[in-house]
Amino acid sequence: MAGSGRKRIVIAAGVAAALLVVGFAGWWFVLRDDAPEEANIADAGDTLDGAGGGEGAAGDGSVEGDWAVDPSIGSFDDFSGTWAGYRVDEELEGIGATTAVGRTPDVTGTMTITGDEVTAIDVEVDLTTLQSDSDLRDGQLAGRGLETDTFPTATFTLTSPVALPAGVESGEEASAEVTGDLTIHGVTNEVTVTLDARLADGAAVVVGQAPVKLTDFGIEPPTGMRVLSIGDDATFEFQIFLGRT
Repeated sequence: MAGSGRKRIVIAAGVAAALLVVGFAGWWFVLRDDAPEEANIADAGDTLDGAGGGEGAAGDGSVEGDWAVDPSIGSFDDFSGTWAGYRVDEELEGIGATTAVGRTPDVTGTMTITGDEVTAIDVEVDLTTLQSDSDLRDGQLAGRGLETDTFPTATFTLTSPVALPAGVESGEEASAEVTGDLTIHGVTNEVTVTLDARLADGAAVVVGQAPVKLTDFGIEPPTGMRVLSIGDDATFEFQIFLGRT
């Protein structure tokens, strides 16, 4: 009987160890907090320089004219290229607080500079190709939360011209605030976006973040599975490279 008891204890310990391994594997491969860092203008500027940019103005000494998103600069694999997406806090059962980040390289858009002002910005993001560190999370967005099957795109349109920040024409890093209409989930709200930018010879990069409340856009933060809660406060973030057209 004693031997039988020891055997049951050994079996129970083995099962517990197996469950621990499976649980850890689930956390590591599906639910770990592996959020990429926020974009920053210094790293984006290094990518711009690597693409051949150097001086701020174009060859004719001007930055005036039309610009368009250039997907050939950088790479989405390491987030050194163009992308846009979301960042939001979530609470997971058995894990605790994590940061969910989803991004897509499918960004199109244009910018117009007239004189010493940016007079137009129009950007469109394909939300159906958002990728995070969890296929489960990404799949849920098709019918819940962002409901990308119904609302596949997000757009931003500048509503007020903004002066070119001092130094940006000579290739220096510069910051500005721009106001425009952000449309997500079929709802349009005016937002103010803080931008960091650099211009180079025939190329530019813009990095920014816009805090948003999901419920302001009619988005009900989805829960279920192991997701206990998702914060209403989120961030729409982006890193966009442009070339002259």
